[in-house]
Amino acid sequence: MRHAVLQPGRQGDASDEPVVYIGVGLGQQHGVVLQFRKAELRQMRLGEAAQDEVELLHSAVPALEQQPPPQVALLRLQFPFRHRLFLSPGRGYTSPGTIAQPGESVRPQILFPLFASVTSLPGIGPRFGKLLEKLCGPHVASLLWHLPTGLVDRSAEPDLEEAVAGSVITAVVKPLAHMAPRNPRQPYRISCVNDTGDIDLVFFNAKADYLKKMLPVGELRVVSGRIERYGQGRTPSMVHPDYIVPVERRGEIPRYEPIYPLTAGLPPKVVVKATRAAIDRLPDPPEWADPHLVKRHEWPRWDAAVRAAHSPQSPRDLEPSAPARQRLAYDELLASQLALALTRQYNRRLPGRPSVGNGALRDRVLKALPYRLTGSQTTAVAEIESDMAGTHRMLRLLQGDVGSGKTAVALMAMLIAVEAGGQAALLAPTEILARQHFATLRPLATAAGLNLALLTGREKGKGRDAILADLADGTLKLVVGTHALVQSDVAFSDLRLAVVDEQHRFGVQQRIALAEKGKGVDLLVMTATPIPRTLMLTAYGDIDVSRLTEKPAGRQPIDTRVLPDDRLDDVITALRRAIAKGARVYWICPLVEESEQSDTAAATARHHALAEIFGAQVGLVHGRLKGQDKDKTMADFASGRIDILVATTVVEVGVDVPEATVMVIEHAERFGLAQLHQLRGRVGRGKGKSSCLLLYHGPLSENAKARLQIMRDTEDGFKIAEEDLRLRGGGEILGNRQSGLPDFRLADLAFHADLIPIARDDAKLALEQDPELVGDRGRALRVLLYLFERDAVVRTLRSG
Repeated sequence: MRHAVLQPGRQGDASDEPVVYIGVGLGQQHGVVLQFRKAELRQMRLGEAAQDEVELLHSAVPALEQQPPPQVALLRLQFPFRHRLFLSPGRGYTSPGTIAQPGESVRPQILFPLFASVTSLPGIGPRFGKLLEKLCGPHVASLLWHLPTGLVDRSAEPDLEEAVAGSVITAVVKPLAHMAPRNPRQPYRISCVNDTGDIDLVFFNAKADYLKKMLPVGELRVVSGRIERYGQGRTPSMVHPDYIVPVERRGEIPRYEPIYPLTAGLPPKVVVKATRAAIDRLPDPPEWADPHLVKRHEWPRWDAAVRAAHSPQSPRDLEPSAPARQRLAYDELLASQLALALTRQYNRRLPGRPSVGNGALRDRVLKALPYRLTGSQTTAVAEIESDMAGTHRMLRLLQGDVGSGKTAVALMAMLIAVEAGGQAALLAPTEILARQHFATLRPLATAAGLNLALLTGREKGKGRDAILADLADGTLKLVVGTHALVQSDVAFSDLRLAVVDEQHRFGVQQRIALAEKGKGVDLLVMTATPIPRTLMLTAYGDIDVSRLTEKPAGRQPIDTRVLPDDRLDDVITALRRAIAKGARVYWICPLVEESEQSDTAAATARHHALAEIFGAQVGLVHGRLKGQDKDKTMADFASGRIDILVATTVVEVGVDVPEATVMVIEHAERFGLAQLHQLRGRVGRGKGKSSCLLLYHGPLSENAKARLQIMRDTEDGFKIAEEDLRLRGGGEILGNRQSGLPDFRLADLAFHADLIPIARDDAKLALEQDPELVGDRGRALRVLLYLFERDAVVRTLRSG
């Protein structure tokens, strides 16, 4: 370290003001931890060099002179007032530092090589670096989690005359002649021979000089690649061999070569080379897994498991049941469960504020409801009431199937907060859903004698100012809104409860921002997607859960039918009859690809086609419409001014039009089970008989057939979720575009489900024995958390 200079704000400022009691405790610089032998406390003046103040335990810093300039310097300092620190670790480099917060942890030094950029690997420049980041992630460790999905067996060395077309072989050959093409569109051929026959090596767009150097006539070469034969009895060919090496370098050709998933523009050899370089950086971390568990399953150590997973010797090594893959899956699950357990432990320590209501407001709302609460709704309200009366902050998940009455339960919880003298807010992910909640809750709030406000990005000017003023002085007790609720100028007098609907659609900072608008705010998060117990443990650990398993009285069963799209004319005829009897129809357009534009195009085209048949009776809603236009179309549909609503999946969650009794889903085979179930749930909400038509375009894959059959067989969302997990794994259960689940790279939740409770119990036991993770195994588990970046998960889960 050349010198450390303290400056008040920016370099170049001058001041005679003294700085006293400067103590450097820990530094991190370009992937190297700086351990200090001595950090004396003494008076200094601003701008005074400090190189004689600090001695290093090892000579790591001089090597930095050969490395790129650091981006960030982290130091933990103690001094009486705030300043910025500038470090000059090498020649001419100066970077502003940041002050680490008290108790903030720094990634263990043993993991630094794995969290360097992929461009730090040999042969990986900016172009390939961007492609690798797109494929698997930005760090060296990302390559370790990118496991092979196939295997090339290069061990076969048959006689050339007997080589089978399509097979991969390795052979020692002698080039006899180079045959350059007369036409550049024709291939360049090299005739080769060995004791077992002849073979032609074929190259397109070839450079003759390069090939003559690689395959000189008369010298032996080892080649490996796929055999092709053009016509019976013809000489076998090998087009663009995968490997061409001199005989003495034969060991460079792997006997078994892994096949990795790729992305456009990224050659397979680059991925293989980068992964091998990443494996060369593997550290030897302390063992974090329970030794008895490792012995019982005959698992290798973590680093050995990584090497084995990337060096499969047979197809069995690619299976989730392979010992190496099981070990890696368990480590990932253990990191996740440990993060969940730590969050649970942290939340139990957070002081809460008991919110006890007298039931007066709730009684008024119960009398105003057109139905009685179901048994599971009553139970959920009682559980929430008990939590809110406690001395710790509530963090509860309200999980219910489509149409199970989560909104009514959420209102009861909000009224408890108001009865206790506070305020409550409901945060919805979209404006459509926020307005739907507002429309549903407003008459009930009025029955309780309360005013309910709506705050979205569309509220402007004096209207918005009035809402903010009423929230700030406590006049307004209840508010429903979108992300506009978490803006910095929104202040509450006494926020006691935050309800977050479809919580997986919100970012961490939004949830944190809402929770921080009050003191000891209780948090109720809701999801309309039933989650199997396996995924519940994975996503939420042992979080308190209330499940709504019954539908309110009066909900009608839905007749679900599966039809090929060549029967579209029959569907149109059936719609004419239904509309003549007063029915209203949703027509959902297909998800063409992960693009809102393509959704919009499909919806617009279908709207145009239906409008030619049904005229002005057809409306259109999609994500690119302006809010006012959406509202008008939805209002027209709800009131009956239009009979058919063509839409994308913007109506997937929360839209409630009891008079709608027909749901048509076009290209149903393109949707996941969870989305199909959510969309079907938009009908069957009134007294009329409802139906759902699933139109598909054949031929169907076996998986698509199974999905549509499940939709025909059951309306039970929890059963559908279990089947969805079995068919697709956990990554897409909460919807096609965004899942609330951790992003697992190694664990196959459908296959490794039995490891989840083991990991959960192990995490709980570890924290019972060592709550602060300071013992030998505790420190090893800290390494595990950072390895799988679950330190970020902890911060996420703290926000709910």
